[in-house]
Amino acid sequence: LLSVELIIVLVLFIAALIIFSIFAYRVLRWQNHEFDFFVFDKVALLVTPVTTSFIQGITFLGNHNFLVPVNLLLIVYFLFIKKHKWYSIKVPVIALGGLLLMTLLKQLFNRPRPLIPLLEPVKGLSFPSGHAMMSVSFYGLLILLVWEYIANRFWKWLLTSLLVMLILLIGFSRIYLRLHYFSDVMAGFAAGIIWLSLSVWIIGRMERFSKKEIDPAMANDTDAV
Repeated sequence: LLSVELIIVLVLFIAALIIFSIFAYRVLRWQNHEFDFFVFDKVALLVTPVTTSFIQGITFLGNHNFLVPVNLLLIVYFLFIKKHKWYSIKVPVIALGGLLLMTLLKQLFNRPRPLIPLLEPVKGLSFPSGHAMMSVSFYGLLILLVWEYIANRFWKWLLTSLLVMLILLIGFSRIYLRLHYFSDVMAGFAAGIIWLSLSVWIIGRMERFSKKEIDPAMANDTDAV
């Protein structure tokens, strides 16, 4: 029987796959930026010096200069403190695999960044948003850890809500700074969910297989013989 958790993951995976396919088709086939610029115009109404400073801090939390060190700290934690070898494998696999997938997707779609950055321009391609994708991968993994290790329902839901909000804010920051289109961010979110779901599921199956737990009934039969 499917567990509630597995059903939720399947629903998220299918929804993310549909969303990514829709935006990928729009980028490849239509090359239509009308709605993306409509979003830019609406977000421009929120621009103030104070908000921009806040957004710059938020967008840093999705930058590789921040995510690489915290991923390394998480690996060290599971290697030497928590001593959970499979999570010490999951963290680099999700991070490095996500980075490779993001690079391949960017090269495949080859979409230039918006030419109207709010501040200084940045190098690289636009679709999908790397900040959005990698934030889902890393902070999504933290959400899984919260649900696995925190028993208190209040703290579990509070931390989950804060992490989801942070993911959404990181995606919003890329639109606010006009470094990515709305479609880039949505595709980045979807690609991050797809990669996180697949990698956690595959590594989880490898973990269960490696344990080779013996069915108690089989063990009793063996003792009886």
